[in-house]
Amino acid sequence: MAPRKVVVWLPPGYDPQGERYPVLYMHDGQNLFDPATAMGGQAWEVHKRLAALAAAGAVRPAIIVGIASTRERAREYGPAQAVEALAPELRAALLGDPPTPGGQPTLSEQYLRFIVDELKPAIDARFRASPERADTFIMGSSMGGLISLYALARYPEVFAGAACLSTHWPITTNFNMLFDKEDARPVRYAAAYFDWLARKLPRAGRHKLYFDHGDATLDALYAPYQQQVDGILRAKGYRAGVDWISQVFPGADHSEVAWRERVEVPLRFLLSR
Repeated sequence: MAPRKVVVWLPPGYDPQGERYPVLYMHDGQNLFDPATAMGGQAWEVHKRLAALAAAGAVRPAIIVGIASTRERAREYGPAQAVEALAPELRAALLGDPPTPGGQPTLSEQYLRFIVDELKPAIDARFRASPERADTFIMGSSMGGLISLYALARYPEVFAGAACLSTHWPITTNFNMLFDKEDARPVRYAAAYFDWLARKLPRAGRHKLYFDHGDATLDALYAPYQQQVDGILRAKGYRAGVDWISQVFPGADHSEVAWRERVEVPLRFLLSR
């Protein structure tokens, strides 16, 4: 895996000898805090949102760990086991997308092992981070939503909750394929992930799952996919509003600005007192 920058944000009043804090691991870390490094100069400013919520007593104070993405983002965030289950011709078309030249394999298993086996132990040792599953969460947008849900399903004893904003269910980043109404491959890619989720999601009652999407730009594609995921959760016994939330934000597009405007919603859900 390529090296990458990791930024750790500590909550106001953090005491290196004091209480232990929940930890929120977030993908695309370069977009979270600083407009100078964020896509389009628009950062989520998630630390400001979290600090304000904690000051108001709406959520528990928490540590944020922002993990920057690399040029291998599509390979690291794609759900490997679902991709591997595809028919050979579908898998070849997906892995031949521009982000994966030459049909190189997905790297999501390696990426998650980095988080779980290297990064989390380092965070737990160096900071006043709670190592407990009940205090460990993961969040991302677009393909970062894909990998957040995949992380929870692969490591249900590590993560208590996942927030998936504007989840890119079709997996492919080939925009010609995505917007070609005659091309059924994106639907089949998503179906492979849904089949995997139906088998691998942990039992209801021990985790929190948050999903959302808008209805503009790329988000305009997501409603039928999200409805299928909602159906899987219902079938597995997840309770709407308790174990799982699925929201639609009319007018919202697929952008850092849109995610910044609503990030308080998943923060409240995951970190509520």
